[in-house]
Amino acid sequence: MDADALDWNRTLREQFEFHWNHQLRARLAGLTDDEYFWSPVPDAWSVRPRGSSTAPVQGGAGDFTIDYAFPAPVPAAVTTIAWRLGHVIVGVLATRNAAHFGAPAVSYETWEYAGSAAAALDQLEAQLDVWLAGVRDLGEAGLRVPVGAKEPFPEAPMADLVLHIHRELIHHLSEVCLLRDLYPYSEPAVKGATR
Repeated sequence: MDADALDWNRTLREQFEFHWNHQLRARLAGLTDDEYFWSPVPDAWSVRPRGSSTAPVQGGAGDFTIDYAFPAPVPAAVTTIAWRLGHVIVGVLATRNAAHFGAPAVSYETWEYAGSAAAALDQLEAQLDVWLAGVRDLGEAGLRVPVGAKEPFPEAPMADLVLHIHRELIHHLSEVCLLRDLYPYSEPAVKGATR
């Protein structure tokens, strides 16, 4: 195959879309609130009702906040599914959608975090739709344009950012799937308890 004839934009989108459509979407279906908020270790970072966190930083504009610290702790904090989804929705997708595809400006501090698994999955789907449409609209030429000052490596082409975001999505959403795999063996699940 002639590399010049390859549709690189489609290929980059399919890197994530295939994984989403054939693995991740089905694995996230039916996520319960108990799974969403389950703490795999004591004091895991999570999304919590405003005022109930003991984390050094609590970001968020709504009824729920996300746990954080600056600088990040070493070793890194263990996180819940709620935290992972919040990170993916805001830090991976929404901030990039705002920076590159005309979506409203957003930050960890201004986001209204989801208080339920269903709401978080709706937020995820909405941000994924914006991201994938934005990547599609870049076409071939747009993949070569530098990302600019809104990214840590401003001279890198958009193709590098697309690859990075897709790696982040696959990485973090796979962690969510692992936490779902572990949840049935947790003490709350075995006892049938809720949060």
